[in-house]
Amino acid sequence: MVQTRPRVQREVVSFVRRSARMNPSQEKAWAEHADWVLRVPARHTTTSVAPDARVDWASVFGREAPLVVEIGGGTGDVIAAVAAAHPQRNYVAFEVFEPAVASTLSKCARAGVDNVRVVVANGVDALGTLVDDGALAELWTFFPDPWHKKRHHKRRLVSRPFADLVATKLADDGLWRLATDWEEYALAMRAVLDEHPVLVNRYPGWAPRWEDRPQSRYEAKGIAAGRTIYDLCYGIREGGRR
Repeated sequence: MVQTRPRVQREVVSFVRRSARMNPSQEKAWAEHADWVLRVPARHTTTSVAPDARVDWASVFGREAPLVVEIGGGTGDVIAAVAAAHPQRNYVAFEVFEPAVASTLSKCARAGVDNVRVVVANGVDALGTLVDDGALAELWTFFPDPWHKKRHHKRRLVSRPFADLVATKLADDGLWRLATDWEEYALAMRAVLDEHPVLVNRYPGWAPRWEDRPQSRYEAKGIAAGRTIYDLCYGIREGGRR
């Protein structure tokens, strides 16, 4: 009798897994700074997070400090620069592409920072499981995949269920910073977040460009294509958690 492995139901995620092949410089960075990469138990796929996985961030960083999380930070342009400018905070990147993680490690090393850690995992899974409620000083989702085709909109990261999750993780004075170079997605973000009962826009409309955010290659690509950059910034509405 031939035994078959049970099928794993595919999740709807906001990314497509690309090749994990690294170039020599990325391999070197990974080898030299592997201690900055946190391995957590998986649920069923390599980028999932087991529901009982836990991380003591104070122990990981060796200190208590405000926690900042970036989801899908790519090659680390933003997190390396901001961590260097604000060393008093702890920074965590949730990123699924190992070559991008290696580039992040390299940039952090060149910037001379040791307050960044990376988890190779689906950001939604990781945020929901590895971050305590009310623990986030900031969450960044810069230039998430816009998933242009209407049939793919269900893959978009910024959605009502994700906003509900973020609302539980932000501290009372925490901020959710977002940016996109696709107008339709920017308007969709506003439609979701402006009507949220717990989150509130910190500006009358679009936020000014966050001065601490360096221009990443994703942003540069959008500008080169003639697209407008839309920034947003949300926090916890006063009395919204009652």
